[in-house]
Amino acid sequence: MDLAKNLARVRPLLGNATLVAATKYVGTDEIAQLAALGVLDIGENKADAYLEKRAALQNLPIRWHFIGHLQSNKAKGVVETIDVLHSLDSLKLAAEIQKRRAVPLACFVEVNISGEPAKNGVEPEALADFVRELAKYDKIQVIGLMGMAADTPDEPRIEASFRLLARLREQIQRERLPHAPCEFLSMGMSGDFKIALRCGATHVRLGSILFRNEA
Repeated sequence: MDLAKNLARVRPLLGNATLVAATKYVGTDEIAQLAALGVLDIGENKADAYLEKRAALQNLPIRWHFIGHLQSNKAKGVVETIDVLHSLDSLKLAAEIQKRRAVPLACFVEVNISGEPAKNGVEPEALADFVRELAKYDKIQVIGLMGMAADTPDEPRIEASFRLLARLREQIQRERLPHAPCEFLSMGMSGDFKIALRCGATHVRLGSILFRNEA
Protein backbone atom coordinates (compact mmCIF):
# COMPACT_ATOMS: atom_id res chain seq x y z
CA MET A 1 0.00 0.00 0.00
CA ASP A 2 1.39 3.39 -1.04
CA LEU A 3 -0.63 5.76 1.09
CA ALA A 4 1.08 8.86 -0.26
CA LYS A 5 0.36 7.84 -3.86
CA ASN A 6 -3.27 7.03 -3.08
CA LEU A 7 -3.70 10.38 -1.37
CA ALA A 8 -2.11 12.19 -4.30
CA ARG A 9 -4.74 10.64 -6.58
CA VAL A 10 -7.65 11.58 -4.37
CA ARG A 11 -6.80 15.05 -3.11
CA PRO A 12 -7.12 16.89 -6.45
CA LEU A 13 -10.68 15.57 -6.78
CA LEU A 14 -11.88 16.99 -3.47
CA GLY A 15 -11.78 20.72 -4.09
CA ASN A 16 -12.60 22.44 -0.79
CA ALA A 17 -14.26 19.37 0.74
CA THR A 18 -12.84 17.95 3.97
CA LEU A 19 -11.37 14.47 3.73
CA VAL A 20 -12.35 12.37 6.73
CA ALA A 21 -10.25 9.20 6.59
CA ALA A 22 -12.39 6.20 7.53
CA THR A 23 -9.96 4.03 9.46
CA LYS A 24 -12.23 1.18 10.56
CA TYR A 25 -10.04 -1.46 8.88
CA VAL A 26 -6.58 -0.08 9.62
CA GLY A 27 -4.49 0.35 12.73
CA THR A 28 -2.62 3.09 14.48
CA ASP A 29 0.44 2.84 12.24
CA GLU A 30 -1.61 3.76 9.18
CA ILE A 31 -3.34 6.59 11.05
CA ALA A 32 0.04 7.97 12.10
CA GLN A 33 1.14 7.83 8.45
CA LEU A 34 -1.97 9.74 7.44
CA ALA A 35 -1.24 12.40 10.04
CA ALA A 36 2.33 12.73 8.74
CA LEU A 37 0.85 13.29 5.27
CA GLY A 38 -1.41 16.04 6.58
CA VAL A 39 -4.66 14.12 7.00
CA LEU A 40 -5.73 14.99 10.52
CA ASP A 41 -9.48 14.34 10.26
CA ILE A 42 -9.86 10.70 11.28
CA GLY A 43 -13.19 8.86 11.36
CA GLU A 44 -13.91 5.78 13.46
CA ASN A 45 -17.01 3.54 13.40
CA LYS A 46 -16.82 1.54 16.62
CA ALA A 47 -16.67 2.88 20.17
CA ASP A 48 -14.09 0.40 21.49
CA ALA A 49 -11.76 0.81 18.51
CA TYR A 50 -12.02 4.58 18.71
CA LEU A 51 -11.09 4.64 22.40
CA GLU A 52 -8.10 2.34 21.86
CA LYS A 53 -6.78 4.24 18.86
CA ARG A 54 -7.27 7.64 20.46
CA ALA A 55 -5.35 6.54 23.56
CA ALA A 56 -2.48 5.24 21.45
CA LEU A 57 -2.30 8.39 19.30
CA GLN A 58 -3.03 11.05 21.90
CA ASN A 59 0.19 12.91 21.11
CA LEU A 60 -0.87 13.58 17.51
CA PRO A 61 -3.01 16.63 16.61
CA ILE A 62 -5.85 14.49 15.26
CA ARG A 63 -9.40 15.76 14.90
CA TRP A 64 -11.50 12.72 15.79
CA HIS A 65 -14.79 12.11 13.99
CA PHE A 66 -17.18 9.36 15.05
CA ILE A 67 -18.84 8.25 11.82
CA GLY A 68 -20.60 5.01 12.76
CA HIS A 69 -23.89 4.35 14.50
CA LEU A 70 -23.50 5.20 18.18
CA GLN A 71 -25.85 3.54 20.63
CA SER A 72 -26.58 5.60 23.71
CA ASN A 73 -25.29 2.80 25.96
CA LYS A 74 -21.92 2.98 24.15
CA ALA A 75 -21.65 6.76 24.36
CA LYS A 76 -19.61 6.95 27.56
CA GLY A 77 -16.02 7.85 26.80
CA VAL A 78 -16.84 8.61 23.18
CA VAL A 79 -18.99 11.73 23.30
CA GLU A 80 -16.77 13.34 25.94
CA THR A 81 -13.69 13.16 23.74
CA ILE A 82 -14.64 13.23 20.05
CA ASP A 83 -14.46 16.44 18.05
CA VAL A 84 -17.31 15.72 15.64
CA LEU A 85 -20.23 13.28 15.63
CA HIS A 86 -21.62 12.34 12.20
CA SER A 87 -24.45 10.10 13.38
CA LEU A 88 -26.82 11.88 15.76
CA ASP A 89 -30.13 10.14 15.10
CA SER A 90 -32.11 9.97 18.36
CA LEU A 91 -33.13 12.09 21.31
CA LYS A 92 -31.83 9.31 23.56
CA LEU A 93 -28.34 9.86 22.20
CA ALA A 94 -28.84 13.63 22.45
CA ALA A 95 -29.60 13.20 26.16
CA GLU A 96 -26.38 11.24 26.64
CA ILE A 97 -24.40 13.97 24.93
CA GLN A 98 -26.08 16.57 27.11
CA LYS A 99 -25.22 14.61 30.23
CA ARG A 100 -21.58 13.94 29.36
CA ARG A 101 -20.25 16.95 27.46
CA ALA A 102 -18.55 19.89 29.13
CA VAL A 103 -18.74 22.00 25.96
CA PRO A 104 -21.05 21.78 22.93
CA LEU A 105 -20.37 18.95 20.48
CA ALA A 106 -20.37 19.58 16.75
CA CYS A 107 -22.92 17.14 15.33
CA PHE A 108 -24.20 16.05 11.97
CA VAL A 109 -27.75 14.72 12.14
CA GLU A 110 -27.90 11.43 10.26
CA VAL A 111 -30.78 11.17 7.79
CA ASN A 112 -32.01 7.98 6.13
CA ILE A 113 -31.80 9.20 2.54
CA SER A 114 -31.67 5.77 0.89
CA GLY A 115 -35.14 4.72 2.04
CA GLU A 116 -33.73 1.36 3.16
CA PRO A 117 -35.28 0.09 6.41
CA ALA A 118 -31.96 -1.35 7.58
CA LYS A 119 -30.22 2.04 7.41
CA ASN A 120 -29.96 4.23 10.47
CA GLY A 121 -30.99 7.85 10.55
CA VAL A 122 -33.92 10.17 11.01
CA GLU A 123 -36.57 9.85 8.31
CA PRO A 124 -36.59 12.88 5.97
CA GLU A 125 -40.16 13.85 6.85
CA ALA A 126 -39.30 13.83 10.58
CA LEU A 127 -36.07 15.82 10.26
CA ALA A 128 -37.37 19.36 10.83
CA ASP A 129 -39.18 18.43 14.05
CA PHE A 130 -36.16 16.43 15.26
CA VAL A 131 -33.78 19.34 14.73
CA ARG A 132 -36.16 21.73 16.51
CA GLU A 133 -36.29 19.35 19.48
CA LEU A 134 -32.51 19.50 19.74
CA ALA A 135 -32.79 23.14 20.85
CA LYS A 136 -33.42 21.73 24.33
CA TYR A 137 -29.85 20.39 24.48
CA ASP A 138 -27.32 23.20 24.81
CA LYS A 139 -24.39 20.78 24.49
CA ILE A 140 -25.33 20.04 20.86
CA GLN A 141 -24.55 22.21 17.85
CA VAL A 142 -26.00 20.89 14.60
CA ILE A 143 -23.34 21.77 12.05
CA GLY A 144 -24.83 19.75 9.20
CA LEU A 145 -26.53 16.63 7.89
CA MET A 146 -25.05 13.21 7.13
CA GLY A 147 -26.46 10.54 4.84
CA MET A 148 -25.51 7.31 3.10
CA ALA A 149 -26.78 6.37 -0.32
CA ALA A 150 -27.83 2.83 -1.16
CA ASP A 151 -25.05 0.41 -2.09
CA THR A 152 -26.03 0.17 -5.74
CA PRO A 153 -24.51 0.69 -9.20
CA ASP A 154 -27.55 2.88 -10.03
CA GLU A 155 -25.88 6.30 -10.17
CA PRO A 156 -29.11 8.29 -10.73
CA ARG A 157 -30.53 6.70 -7.57
CA ILE A 158 -27.38 7.60 -5.62
CA GLU A 159 -27.47 11.15 -6.93
CA ALA A 160 -31.15 11.51 -6.03
CA SER A 161 -30.34 10.54 -2.44
CA PHE A 162 -27.57 13.10 -2.17
CA ARG A 163 -29.71 15.81 -3.79
CA LEU A 164 -32.38 15.06 -1.21
CA LEU A 165 -29.90 15.62 1.63
CA ALA A 166 -28.81 18.90 0.08
CA ARG A 167 -32.42 20.10 -0.13
CA LEU A 168 -33.07 19.08 3.46
CA ARG A 169 -30.06 21.09 4.59
CA GLU A 170 -31.42 24.15 2.79
CA GLN A 171 -34.75 23.71 4.56
CA ILE A 172 -33.07 23.61 7.96
CA GLN A 173 -30.89 26.61 7.11
CA ARG A 174 -33.96 28.65 6.20
CA GLU A 175 -35.25 28.24 9.75
CA ARG A 176 -32.18 30.12 11.08
CA LEU A 177 -32.08 28.11 14.29
CA PRO A 178 -29.26 29.30 16.59
CA HIS A 179 -28.40 25.72 17.62
CA ALA A 180 -28.50 24.41 14.04
CA PRO A 181 -26.62 26.52 11.49
CA CYS A 182 -26.42 23.33 9.41
CA GLU A 183 -23.61 24.53 7.17
CA PHE A 184 -22.19 21.19 6.09
CA LEU A 185 -23.04 17.97 4.25
CA SER A 186 -21.26 14.75 5.21
CA MET A 187 -21.93 12.39 2.32
CA GLY A 188 -19.94 10.21 -0.02
CA MET A 189 -17.67 7.24 0.56
CA SER A 190 -15.03 5.57 -1.60
CA GLY A 191 -17.52 4.22 -4.13
CA ASP A 192 -19.70 7.29 -4.58
CA PHE A 193 -17.81 10.35 -3.34
CA LYS A 194 -17.50 11.87 -6.82
CA ILE A 195 -21.29 11.92 -7.10
CA ALA A 196 -21.55 13.36 -3.59
CA LEU A 197 -19.15 16.16 -4.47
CA ARG A 198 -21.27 17.08 -7.48
CA CYS A 199 -24.21 17.34 -5.10
CA GLY A 200 -22.47 19.67 -2.67
CA ALA A 201 -20.68 17.42 -0.16
CA THR A 202 -18.46 19.36 2.23
CA HIS A 203 -17.13 16.27 4.04
CA VAL A 204 -16.40 12.89 2.43
CA ARG A 205 -15.64 9.75 4.43
CA LEU A 206 -13.06 7.74 2.50
CA GLY A 207 -11.52 4.43 3.49
CA SER A 208 -10.79 1.75 0.90
CA ILE A 209 -9.70 4.20 -1.80
CA LEU A 210 -6.94 5.44 0.53
CA PHE A 211 -5.74 2.04 1.68
CA ARG A 212 -5.92 0.01 -1.54
CA ASN A 213 -2.88 -1.82 -2.87
CA GLU A 214 -3.05 -0.79 -6.50
CA ALA A 215 0.13 -0.15 -8.44
